Amino acid sequence: MIVVFLLCVVAGTPTSGQVLDVCATCHPEAKCDNKPDGSGKVCNCKYGFVGNGITFCQDKDECQIGAMKICGPHTKCHNTYGSYDCTCLSGYNPSNNMTIFIPNDGTNCQDIDECRITGLCGDGGWCRNLEGSFECSCQVGYQVQDGTEPFHPYTGKASCKVVDCGQPASVEDTVLLSATGTTYGSVATWVCDEGFIWGSGHNTSVCGADGLWSGPTMVCEDIDECRITGLCGDGGWCRNLEGSFECSCQVGYQVQDGTEPFHPYRGKASCKVVDCGQPASVEDTVLLSATGTTYGSIATWVCDEGFIWGSGHNTSVCGADGLWSGPTMVCEAKCGPVPFLANSEVVWHNRSVVMHRCVDGYHSWRGSSSSVCGSSGTWQPATLRCIEIKPAISHVHFLNEKCVQWKAEKYEEDSEDYRVTYTGTRDYQRSFRDEIKQYLSSKAEQLKLCLHLLPATNYSISITALSARFTASITTNTSLPEPPVPVVYYREFDTPVPTLRLNRSANTLDPISLYQVFVLPEEGIMVFDCSSPGSADPLSKNNFSSEYITAQILIGQVGTQMDFTVGDGLYYGGFYNAPLKKGRTYYIILRAVSQWKTTLKSSCVLWAKVTGTSYVLMVSSLSAAAAVGLVAFVILGGYSCIWLFKKK
Repeated sequence: MIVVFLLCVVAGTPTSGQVLDVCATCHPEAKCDNKPDGSGKVCNCKYGFVGNGITFCQDKDECQIGAMKICGPHTKCHNTYGSYDCTCLSGYNPSNNMTIFIPNDGTNCQDIDECRITGLCGDGGWCRNLEGSFECSCQVGYQVQDGTEPFHPYTGKASCKVVDCGQPASVEDTVLLSATGTTYGSVATWVCDEGFIWGSGHNTSVCGADGLWSGPTMVCEDIDECRITGLCGDGGWCRNLEGSFECSCQVGYQVQDGTEPFHPYRGKASCKVVDCGQPASVEDTVLLSATGTTYGSIATWVCDEGFIWGSGHNTSVCGADGLWSGPTMVCEAKCGPVPFLANSEVVWHNRSVVMHRCVDGYHSWRGSSSSVCGSSGTWQPATLRCIEIKPAISHVHFLNEKCVQWKAEKYEEDSEDYRVTYTGTRDYQRSFRDEIKQYLSSKAEQLKLCLHLLPATNYSISITALSARFTASITTNTSLPEPPVPVVYYREFDTPVPTLRLNRSANTLDPISLYQVFVLPEEGIMVFDCSSPGSADPLSKNNFSSEYITAQILIGQVGTQMDFTVGDGLYYGGFYNAPLKKGRTYYIILRAVSQWKTTLKSSCVLWAKVTGTSYVLMVSSLSAAAAVGLVAFVILGGYSCIWLFKKK
């Protein structure tokens, strides 16, 4: 058997021969105390800490037992490391006037009397202290606004506002004499209205604490003004009203400077005898006599010369409404039915004279528009001619983009003056504007006027017949012509980077859009078509003659003069100006391009030759290079072409 002895040494327990120092083992938040029995030392955690005093001493949260128990009433407890402190709740102050305290010195929290602060509740408010707080109410003559009573001025928007009763309401049969104001305690004084007298009650009203006016209790009694004779003046009669009276006019009288009913003291209205004025003229009659012009007067009528009395009565009476009634007599003309005119209508007649006018779609053309019943009993008819209305200008059209032609609507052999205005604009040239006026006088029915229209332009043309005041309009677009052949000086070079020059008039009206520079290697027999799109790649082998575009230059970049160096290795308008190969011969072609909408036209000229071989070019008189005798222009299939021939 094997016996193993295990020796365990407990921490803090001294081994044989050692003396244990207990105080050295105490926790930092502990203290070393004597044991009560005097047997040695022991480690105890300090006040505010709990634990075994050796391995751990942790903070004790005194506030767990409640602020009321540890700090007292109306307090808040705040735990600290190894201790705690207290503060008073809102509305309370500590008895030692220290914000933070520990109650072991007898400190407690006492209620604050906030009402000691003057004006705490605002104007018109009074304060009531509460335990730990306060509340406000409104004094008499004030009422709470934006809230209810009681209220707290720091909670919500409630406040006290002086009672305002507003303007005193109107009181029957009275008039407000004065008012000291509209707020609480104000006094308003009343008197009886015109036409009334004070019978009983008091005549004051007071603004109360409830915001309402009290009173008045006065009673005003009506006065009968119609007992006064002549109150409404001559021709007027009086009607008594509650507190007043009104006037109206008797039959045969009418109100003047006002309306009925009226009050003689409140305006200029009065009653005046009705006057119908002079009797108006009556168709086909003559006034024979009149007894007057006022109410009841009688006027007598007879038929006019050339007419006879057919029916009705011949008297007229001035009525109470100020108007003449009648007569109802009908006087018939001796001439019979009204004359008829073609394409016309009667607009007015009095049985002796008839006025005619042309119906819609026709207009008058000379002659008289009236028919007259003669003394002989026959009509002298109107000589008016009504002719159908037609536009003064019609069938407007263009001929050969130069002349405008139209048809004129005139009567007999009259001459008409015309004003022709035409305005031209260009889509591709914003600053361009062509405005011209021309005048023409003619008796012809078919007219033609040739205009000075420019090419590739949008034109709006108006033609006005001045006497007829009629205008017709038409628009047209002139076509795009081939651009003029560029003006260059042909030269021959033996350098691979020749510089060429182009001259151009700054005021030219030709619609050139851009210039293109072609490079044609001289290899065998070549044909250059001026309308050829050209290759953008100098190394392309797809084209028969291997020509390519080496530069494209917009017209805005040219000005009056342009110098261009062939083969400088730069890009122009997206095309590569490739260097020319030494030892080879090239022809340089300049093409002018005009483009408008979907139409594109061009013209070409031989610009230069960069020598390298012994080829010969034949040139016609159409080219600017005619002097050197190297290029010929021909037209094949509608295209301008440059033919290059090899020497034999």
